[in-house]
Formats: sequence, C-alpha cells, structure tokens
Amino acid sequence: MCWVALDRGIAIARSFGFDAPLERWEREREAIKSAVLGRGFSQRLNAFVQRFDTDILDASLLILPLVGFLPVADSRVQGTIEACRKHLMDQGFVSRYHADDGFKGDEGGFLLCNFWMIECLALSGKIAEAEKLLDTTMHAANDLGLFSEEYDPRSKAMLGNFPQAFSHIGYINAAASLIGSKRPDANPSCEK
Repeated sequence: MCWVALDRGIAIARSFGFDAPLERWEREREAIKSAVLGRGFSQRLNAFVQRFDTDILDASLLILPLVGFLPVADSRVQGTIEACRKHLMDQGFVSRYHADDGFKGDEGGFLLCNFWMIECLALSGKIAEAEKLLDTTMHAANDLGLFSEEYDPRSKAMLGNFPQAFSHIGYINAAASLIGSKRPDANPSCEK
C-alpha cells in the first residue's frame, strides 16, 4: 500500500499542479516496487507472499493488478491467482491466509478476497470462472443482499463484522469488472 500511496500522490500532484517532491516520491515508489519484486515473490509458490523472504501466501496480494502494481497478464500475477485458488480457496471461498496471526478460532472465507479473485479472473479473460465464483459468493449474502466480513461455507454462517463495507465495495468493483470485461470492445490481457 505504500507503493499505491506514492503512485497516487504522484498522479494527484501532477494532475493538480501541487508542489510536491516528485523526484523523491518516484525514487521511493521504484525502490518499494523493486523490494517487493525481489523479496516479496516466492519462486517455490510462484506467487507473491505476505512477508519478505517467506512462503506465506496471502490473498490480499490479489490486489496487485487491481491497483496497477503489475498487469494482470504478468506471469507472477497469474501465479499468485492460481496459488490462491489452489491453497487458499475452500468450497468457493478464499481465506485471506493460513498463517498464525495470534487470533484464536477458525476464520471463514474473507469475502473481499473472493471479490478480488473475481476481478482478477474477469481481467484475465476467464469470464465463465469469474461468473461462477460470483454466483457462489452471492450465497454468502443474507436475504437483504448484505454481506459480512467472512463466510463459513460449511456452516453457512456469516462471520466477522456485519454488514461489512469492504465486502460491499468489493462486490461493486467485481460486478463492474465482470460487466466491463464482457463488453465487445473489452480487450482482456490474458487468454480466455
């Protein structure tokens, strides 16, 4: 997120002519990107990871192509998508991670991660898979269409904060990406 903050700060300063240390921000943005690419990618998992120099997968890294850090077609992004599907998805719901975080109890699928996965699939041109996952994720909503923070597909229980604004923002973004990727002029970055 530090990279995103600098990237957006640079864009805002340029767009509005704000006095800002753009050269310094650009250097720092590139240093962060270089560090993430060098130490935040696991060759063993073929995926970006939660912390430098580890093999701890974290579905929050699905956001990398969504914020413009790398294009969705980049092989490292595609590897991250596949690793999350293989290691963090259970019954159609993506866990954020499986690392010890100091909290007791089991967690459910983190709904925002499901929506990020849908966006990544849609942007990858995998429309049918994105639609199927959206349909599965919709089962986590209550009768009013509201989402919680997490969902347990086994017990069908909503977990965490309810209603969760991030889940709803993710839903809107995922639906918009899916609709946009189905437009005739859409040009997916990856094969269908």
